[in-house]
Amino acid sequence: MSASKSPVADAMNSLRAESTGSACEWLSLKDLAQGSEWVGGMVVRSAQVRKILKTISLLSPHKATVLIQGESGTGKELVARALHALSSRHGGPFVSFNCSNLVDSLAESQLFGHVRGAFTDAREDSLGYFRSANSGTLFLDEIGELPQQLQPKLLRAVETHEIQPVGSSHSYSVDIRLVVATNRDLRAMVKAGQFRDDLYYRLSAPAILIPPLRERHEAIPAFVAHFIQHFNRLFGKEIQFVSRAAMDALLANQWLGNVRELGHAIENAVLMTDGDRIDIGDLTCHRDAAVEAIDQPASGTPASDMTTGANEPAKDWPYSLDAAVREASKLALIRALQASRGNCHRAAELLGVSRYTVYRMLDRFGLGEGLKYRTLRKSTEV
Repeated sequence: MSASKSPVADAMNSLRAESTGSACEWLSLKDLAQGSEWVGGMVVRSAQVRKILKTISLLSPHKATVLIQGESGTGKELVARALHALSSRHGGPFVSFNCSNLVDSLAESQLFGHVRGAFTDAREDSLGYFRSANSGTLFLDEIGELPQQLQPKLLRAVETHEIQPVGSSHSYSVDIRLVVATNRDLRAMVKAGQFRDDLYYRLSAPAILIPPLRERHEAIPAFVAHFIQHFNRLFGKEIQFVSRAAMDALLANQWLGNVRELGHAIENAVLMTDGDRIDIGDLTCHRDAAVEAIDQPASGTPASDMTTGANEPAKDWPYSLDAAVREASKLALIRALQASRGNCHRAAELLGVSRYTVYRMLDRFGLGEGLKYRTLRKSTEV
């Protein structure tokens, strides 16, 4: 792909063009936010996001169930909250629940409530999430994690607008707007027999697809400005500038954890900065792994042969910045798996990303299952 067609290059060139009046090496927060606006917690800069906002405005007045699709960390709950805020039921409750937190033995009670004495430890009545969201919006995140035994009961609740608490013979009407979200391919789950087809068809129209951050690099500068301002307030900092080198590195990153991962990176940078500006050395996320991957010479190439002169780069330099970041990400993943003895969930916590991102990275880098790293030594290199 030529530089002119690269989204990363386009974002870098756009940022440079917009900030030609600023200092040569430093970009102010105003420079970073230029050309962007915030609507409902979302950066509006690309045609993709403007299309999402138009869809939200069309759907928000109606009660129809909406499916939001996107990778972990892309901001699916922000879209759900925008649908609620722009609807006629904005004065009612917005109840959010992640289906991966359902407890098998209590899952039905968590969603639909129970009556006193329905099971051991049921000492009092419980409304459940459906009745708690009455007259408002219920947002069920990670709907693909919903246990199969609950799927027909959810379908009935969606179609009849009635729920029956555990242990009760009485049904209750519920007036809710249901919004669901997933980072999984529900259609593939239907084909695999892991998700009911009738529930899928009931939930999937209409649908909103949120693109990953790597497909909208032009929004990264505005996100960086927003996160810096947020963490300035949170930590009592006064950071006002970001170096071009730091910004170029942020733009070149693939951000497999999307906006959530970017936010963690900026939080770390703000915490580790004493002055009023962030430089590339302040980007501490996985710094040790990145330094090894980027600073080490190519395999079989002596360090003395890496340059042809004091300021002249080697003619056969094998790495682009994207390749160096990819190698650093791969090394960081291996180190996290080693430290967690192959536990992907723990490795995700160490890396500051979701476990689904770890699974995608394992597949992307051809590393196989996480458990194989239980016996690897920490000295293993990529």
